[in-house]
Amino acid sequence: MVTYCIWCCDPTHLPIPAEKPVTMRSSLTMVGTLWAFLSLVTAVTSSTSYFLPYWLFGSQLGKPVSFSTFRRCNYPVRGEGHSLIMVEECGRYASFNAIPSLAWQMCTVVTGAGCALLLLVALAAVLGCCMEELISRMMGRCMGAAQFVGGLLISSGCALYPLGWNSPEIMQTCGNVSNQFQLGLCLSKHAKSRSLAIL
Repeated sequence: MVTYCIWCCDPTHLPIPAEKPVTMRSSLTMVGTLWAFLSLVTAVTSSTSYFLPYWLFGSQLGKPVSFSTFRRCNYPVRGEGHSLIMVEECGRYASFNAIPSLAWQMCTVVTGAGCALLLLVALAAVLGCCMEELISRMMGRCMGAAQFVGGLLISSGCALYPLGWNSPEIMQTCGNVSNQFQLGLCLSKHAKSRSLAIL
């Protein structure tokens, strides 16, 4: 007598193969991933430094004053009876032409362009870590060249910055002895951090 197991052949009882989880593939090697991370850190650091108004430190009317290319902390305004009072807050200049010197205007544009270029490259590099075949070898070389140009722009902006140290605002803050590449009574960011470390 032959018996058949009908339910054994029922396709509804067959095991269903588990679907493989979808993983994000990177178009970068391990070295490329490290490059993407360092690019992001560098771009964020450069852009933050560009925005913060702590490039130059001095004092005016007994109050601490600090500058960057297009921002300033603590500035004098006319009070009652032609007296000057210090407003203790940070802000940018009212317009591009209000930036104290031509050198600082050029520095603002050049350094800002360099930071923007570094941020674009860093964003593309981070996307390359998540998307397959986004960054080819040729694309990587072009991005490296763009980073080099961005670094040159930021370096040029830093070289232009001391050319504006002879502006009236800097002379009021740093003393009349200040001139191009000569700070007078003021301190640069590096010198201030070094003096604080000594104290």
